[in-house]
Amino acid sequence: MNTYALPVIAFAIAIGAAQVADRQSIISFAERESVRALTFKQGDRDAFTSVRESFTPEAWTAFVKHMQGWLDANGAPVFASTFVSAGKARIVAEEAGAVHVRIPGTLTHAQHHSKTTYRPFAVDVWAAGDPLRIQKFTQTTCLGASTACQ
Repeated sequence: MNTYALPVIAFAIAIGAAQVADRQSIISFAERESVRALTFKQGDRDAFTSVRESFTPEAWTAFVKHMQGWLDANGAPVFASTFVSAGKARIVAEEAGAVHVRIPGTLTHAQHHSKTTYRPFAVDVWAAGDPLRIQKFTQTTCLGASTACQ
């Protein structure tokens, strides 16, 4: 019997467990930060920008560009937003060193006396680095039988 087999198997199991833990921590990060990025009050610039440190500079620039027309001259949102994750966040792929996580949920926007709820809805987060940072952040509203939000 090979006396080295047991330590090698134990090492392989430990590596596999670490990878599962790492994958779960990436999913948890993506879910937590997507909720933070999409939950803020109308006129509350500080709440809107509080998640900035979780984005790379390029990803933050793209996120804010997507919000153009919905931010006032000081960078505060002109509406309130709430994102609630629903269902199970999952890893979609690993692309160019980043882990792509999809978080299904419900997005609600409110402005003055009007309110719109988007459901089904999903946030896609590409995360990488140590510490983890959002590399890319997209939002999708699904219609009909589309599975893009699952």
